[in-house]
Amino acid sequence: MANKKSKRERKAEKAAKARVLKPKQRCCKSKPRCKRCPVVLKRLERDGLAERRADGRYVVIELLGKKQLKAARR
Repeated sequence: MANKKSKRERKAEKAAKARVLKPKQRCCKSKPRCKRCPVVLKRLERDGLAERRADGRYVVIELLGKKQLKAARR
């Protein structure tokens, strides 16, 4: 059991990885908007929390806080 990682270590590893998200084709316009909605990803890009790649996917470059994601989904 020496190779088991603590919850904090697993969280740190997850934060170090960049998340790549593919936006949905169409926006559903529901409230709150879903996390993969193109409008939400565009708002995150505007705020400097995501970066758009050439293939249309978005790379979330920081570990998003709950409040930041909630504000983008408003």
